[in-house]
Amino acid sequence: MIPTEEASGRRREIEEKLKQEEETLSFIRDSLEKSDQLTKNMVSILSSFESRLMRLENSIIPVHKQTENLQRLQENVEKTLFCLDHVISYYHVAKDTEKIIREGPTGRLEEYLGCMAKIQKAVEYFQDNNPDSPELNRVKLLFEKGKESLESEFRSLMTRNSKPVPPILILDLISLDEEMETQEDVTLEHLPEGVLQDIIRISGWLVEYGRNQEWPWQVQVMCYGTHIRSNSPMRQAVQQQEQEQQQMMVSSSPVWSFNCLCEDKQLPAGAQRGNLKKEHRASSCTSIASRESFVERSLRELGHNCNFMNVYYQIRSSQLDRSIKGLKEHFRKNSSSSGVPYSPAIQNKRKDTPTKKPIKRPGRDDMLDIEIDAYIHCVSAFIKLAQSEYQLLTEIIPEHHQKKTFDSLIQESLDNLIIEGDNIVSAARKAIIRHDYSAVLTIFPILKHLKQTKPEFDQVLQGTAASTKNKLPSLITSMETTGAKALEDFADNIKNNPDKEYNMPKDGTVHELTSNAILFLQQLLDFQETAGAMLASQVLGDTYNIPLDPRETSSSASSYSSEFSRRLLSTYICKVLGNLQLNLLSKSKVYEDPALSAIFLHNNYNYILKSLEKSELIQLVAVTQKTAERSYREHIEQQILTYQRSWLKVSDYILEKNLPVFQPGVKLKDKERQMIKERFKGFNDGLEELCKIQKAWAIPDTEQRDKIRQAQKTIVQETYAAFLNRYGNVPFTKNPEKYIKYRVEQVGEMIEKLFDTSA
Repeated sequence: MIPTEEASGRRREIEEKLKQEEETLSFIRDSLEKSDQLTKNMVSILSSFESRLMRLENSIIPVHKQTENLQRLQENVEKTLFCLDHVISYYHVAKDTEKIIREGPTGRLEEYLGCMAKIQKAVEYFQDNNPDSPELNRVKLLFEKGKESLESEFRSLMTRNSKPVPPILILDLISLDEEMETQEDVTLEHLPEGVLQDIIRISGWLVEYGRNQEWPWQVQVMCYGTHIRSNSPMRQAVQQQEQEQQQMMVSSSPVWSFNCLCEDKQLPAGAQRGNLKKEHRASSCTSIASRESFVERSLRELGHNCNFMNVYYQIRSSQLDRSIKGLKEHFRKNSSSSGVPYSPAIQNKRKDTPTKKPIKRPGRDDMLDIEIDAYIHCVSAFIKLAQSEYQLLTEIIPEHHQKKTFDSLIQESLDNLIIEGDNIVSAARKAIIRHDYSAVLTIFPILKHLKQTKPEFDQVLQGTAASTKNKLPSLITSMETTGAKALEDFADNIKNNPDKEYNMPKDGTVHELTSNAILFLQQLLDFQETAGAMLASQVLGDTYNIPLDPRETSSSASSYSSEFSRRLLSTYICKVLGNLQLNLLSKSKVYEDPALSAIFLHNNYNYILKSLEKSELIQLVAVTQKTAERSYREHIEQQILTYQRSWLKVSDYILEKNLPVFQPGVKLKDKERQMIKERFKGFNDGLEELCKIQKAWAIPDTEQRDKIRQAQKTIVQETYAAFLNRYGNVPFTKNPEKYIKYRVEQVGEMIEKLFDTSA
């Protein structure tokens, strides 16, 4: 049970809390009332504000719309004024630019091109918006004037600044110094950089703005000479287009009907002959004249459009040709003043030719070598200069015209090179007819160089016309044919040379035919591949009975392997040597003295062998004739033996087997004494006669000369010494000095003087 006091206290506490809660509730009620009142007041205010805003909006919206309209009108006015200013500016273009256009672009190209851009825009504007305006004709004329001035400036810049390339620079460009590990690139500056940029700008403008509209197909046909078949799609399309145009012209223009009347053609529907009025017929005459001159105008425009490209290729073509001609002239002058320079055409010529000829400088051969060398240098120069010209052309000429322009640009120089090459071939052919085969050697260095440079030629001429590309191969083929013919004729001439009784060396030395043949063959060494290819190009394998290995041949002569060409050339050289040997044998029979004939053959065989050994000819001959060297040595020894037999008539007098046996101390009979006298006299006379005759003979090879002298000296001295030892003290005469004229040493000295024309 809760105590009373506690209950009273708790009650008082609860009552106090209740009182507080009642006060709080009363406060909340008062606050809610105030809040409601404030809310009502706010709603009233907002309602009033909304009402006012609506009234304000209703008054402002018309003003706003009016303002927007005014702003739009202002913008329209500004745009109109801008358009008017823009349009008016086109009417001022002619006036503003006329002075500059008439003065020309020299010295102010950018400003000039800016004026031309303004004129171009004016032309476009008037054509689109007011084609009947007189201003259109004015700006058109000004535009044409400006275009002509730009073309004139293009021509002037090209003419003034295009100079031939100096010969020294060309030589630097084409020279290949094998001693230098690296070679600096030599660049050509055909035009100053500033001028080049101006030319490029003008060219670009002429390409972009200088072209006219497409021409009707009729003009294109007349310009290019094209024949269109009656059933071709192009002809049918054109006829359909003409019919449509005719139908459109019937109602609007009486000129076409008048033309039909004049030509007695069938009028289309809607066109009647009676409908042609007099004024129509009169006006048609002017129209017909205009139509007749249309083609002429179109052709003139064709030339006008291509004018600057024609100017370009004509000027650059002239400079290219002048550069090559300048190089040739420079080469000739320097060659004539400083002697014959090194050249692929000038090979190491044999210095020990026994055939003595006066040397004249400058001689015909030297001058010919200079011409060949100059031609070879010009070929290389053409390639390098053409490459450089194409690089320059790509910066100036539009891409779709580059190949055609380049083709035209190089024609003159290329034709000159081909013509000069053809002249060389023609001269060689004439020389072959005269049996002057040394002249045909001029073809070899040129042909070798042309074939070496053909890949570069093909690269340079890539994209040109087929006729241009075929010029060099045609020249190469002509040279190969001529060279092969010369080789064959030379071999036949060596065999059939009729010069037997005349021009034979009296001293038995090397014949001119031998020295010339060997010299000819030696000079072929420097052109082995070229000569082999010449022979292969004529399919001479059948001529020389050489089997054609499928691995060595193909469908074209140019594809013969180098090994096959080498074997073919080896067979050819062996053929020449064989023909030469047969001819020498025939010529040797001209000599009445067999000994001189033997010396002649010995000298020629020895010269051939030595010449083969001194050069690579012996290796080349050995490709098909392994025993050639041994065979020549055997021939030489055989001729030496034949020569030695000429001394038998001397030595036979003193040979022991031909003498009687005498007993010592026994007095000689008159017959025996006379026999001994005859032996001494026969020996003396024979020795003197042979020495006198053979002293005038010649053996140019000192080694062979000493060998033959020594061998004969030994034989004669030994035989004479034995004879003298046996009969020198025999009293066969009262005047022994009359018969014993020579000591053994004197006989040797006499033989030592054989083949010595200077003694």
